[in-house]
Amino acid sequence: MKNKINIIVGFLVVFFVVGCSTKKDAFLNRSFHSTTTKYNVLYNGNEALRIGLIKLNSNYEDNYWERLPIEPLKVDVLALPGMESDVDDSPKEFERAEEKAVKAVQKHSMLIARQERNNQIDNAYLLLGKSRYYSKRFVPALEAFNFVILNYPKADLINETRIWQAKTLVRLQNEEQAIDNLKNLLKNKELNKEIKESAHTAIAMAYLNLDSLQQVTNHLNKAVLTTENFEQTARNLFVLGQIYREKNLIDSSNVSFQKLINFKKSPFKYKIHAHIEKAKNISTKEEKLATIQIFKKLIKDRDNRPYLDQLNYHLGLLVKEDNSEKAITYFKQSLQHSSKNDFQKELTFEALGNSFFDKTSFLNAGAYYDSILQITQSNNTKRVRGIKRKRDKLNDVIFYENISKRNDSILKLVAMSGEEREIFFSDYIVTLRAKDKEKQAKISADLKRAKQSQKKLVQLDNTGKWYFYNIQTVLFGKEEFKALWGNRPLEDNWRSTSKTIVNVNNELSVENLKVVEVGSVKRYEVWYYTDEIPTSKAKIDSIIAERNSAYFNLGVIYKEQFKELELSTHKLDTLLTFNPVSTIVLPAKYHLYKTYNSQNNSKANSLKEDIIKDYPDSKYAKIILNPNKSITEEAELTSEDEYALVFYEYKDELFDSVIEKSTIAIHKYDGEKIISKFELLKAYAIGKKDGLIAFKEALDFVAMNYPNTEEGKKALEVIETIKTKI
Repeated sequence: MKNKINIIVGFLVVFFVVGCSTKKDAFLNRSFHSTTTKYNVLYNGNEALRIGLIKLNSNYEDNYWERLPIEPLKVDVLALPGMESDVDDSPKEFERAEEKAVKAVQKHSMLIARQERNNQIDNAYLLLGKSRYYSKRFVPALEAFNFVILNYPKADLINETRIWQAKTLVRLQNEEQAIDNLKNLLKNKELNKEIKESAHTAIAMAYLNLDSLQQVTNHLNKAVLTTENFEQTARNLFVLGQIYREKNLIDSSNVSFQKLINFKKSPFKYKIHAHIEKAKNISTKEEKLATIQIFKKLIKDRDNRPYLDQLNYHLGLLVKEDNSEKAITYFKQSLQHSSKNDFQKELTFEALGNSFFDKTSFLNAGAYYDSILQITQSNNTKRVRGIKRKRDKLNDVIFYENISKRNDSILKLVAMSGEEREIFFSDYIVTLRAKDKEKQAKISADLKRAKQSQKKLVQLDNTGKWYFYNIQTVLFGKEEFKALWGNRPLEDNWRSTSKTIVNVNNELSVENLKVVEVGSVKRYEVWYYTDEIPTSKAKIDSIIAERNSAYFNLGVIYKEQFKELELSTHKLDTLLTFNPVSTIVLPAKYHLYKTYNSQNNSKANSLKEDIIKDYPDSKYAKIILNPNKSITEEAELTSEDEYALVFYEYKDELFDSVIEKSTIAIHKYDGEKIISKFELLKAYAIGKKDGLIAFKEALDFVAMNYPNTEEGKKALEVIETIKTKI
């Protein structure tokens, strides 16, 4: 037995010593180096490449709102020799794979008489090229592929190498050469299905860069005839569907997406998004109803939980036309299930904002538009700039609506008797206690779950003596803080909340009565609230005047800016029931008259008679009696009134009209202080219409001609701001 072991050991020693040489073309040498290369060096290299691809794909996110690239590899900047990117975000496994490929060539290449005797070296060069390709170093990758094609024309993987060479040429923007090479490859009738599929996919990539969509669809259709690569086949079908829609070939688009849905081996993400893409192609009511039912089933399926934000969003779009309230519900559900996809959140916030805007619920609309502007990463896109302009138009509405609602609530409390206030706040405190109890129970449950989850965490170093070095202590501290204070924003005076709101039948609310400490027992005392209700006549009169002014401004804004005549008349009619001061009554009646008159409403006649009878010498009466002459001809509008009208047109983006009317006003009010305001407004309109350079020229004019005015100083500030952008 001992002799046998010695013989085996001796044989292995001889095999190792003799086989180590890369200069001898013997069977033993070839076998040793081929086996070592394949099962040692290349195995480890290919394993590193596989892990690197997993990491690369896990970090890659497709943007399904745009056409997908055929190959999921994002290249922001082309890395050329001598111009390598400072930051290499590629997984380090590709570097390891490259090292293994280089090691295989350096230590195991058997180039004897200009012929490679190790049949694994061509595989090593292919691994080398792939590693460099996925590291986005395409020039050295191309060198590796070219070396194989020139020196190993009969290699087993020569066809695969030709495809990688073509893909690298596409990345280096040499599409024509890539297409020629792939066409020559496809002339080979003996290619297997996998190579044909890969070749047609690669040639489609080249044509896509050349914007030859017809050729792209031709080759993608040939690529999906075989399904050797499940991931790539699914992707090709998805891209086909998108391109057909771009070409307005909706039926072909639907066929591609349906094939993808029916493709059993397709990755799940493509199937879900294929359903969504098909929903975008709907053209008939029957298709819409069928799609709605499909989406409801998809939402009920627990496997689709990662996609509930997108599914609910698109379901909301489907039902919005027929049921806006149901659409809002789906949009809100989309937000509830949205965790990391900020762009999807943006779209959902926008859909909610537009829904409330259409319902003339401008406060809610403004809140959702604000949410977009807080999370967006694309401030300079046309979509976001449009949202910002839309939100800016709501500033005055939100400001005056908040004033009117707050003051209405306070005045209703003022009008109550002492007994009524006692009953009101007692009921409120009962509700408040119930809510606080419910909130406390939730916090306790969260704290309990946190403690349980701590037991499952990987053991961490919690031995630090300082509070913030101990992870568990910090966690429990956070939960205790929430239990006492609730979710407090990161701001000054965080211990206090600036308002208490009480709702009764959705009509009555109390705001700004007192700064309320969340943890204070005073929250449950009636006197805490009643003591803050104003009692002095001066204070109450101030609140009334502020409320009346807000109603008037809202009426005018809804009429002039948003053309919401029903809202305007409601505000102004309600204002008149408050018996406001005469300085507000007359313009309120005039705006009501104009609105009702445009609607052929009989109320216009009574308002007309009131104005003529009660205010015969006013400018409004003269305008009504002489409607054929414009307001400016009667010179009844003040310069400030005229400026306000032009300013509203600027907010409505009627820039040509603003420029024309500002020019007329500048000549009309020559020598008056208002001219600088018209000049600055005109400059802004020019900037919006003609761009930054024209904007700067107009601002220069304002700054030079009106240097001592606020408008001149503002023009200088803006010039400094936009200099870097020109």
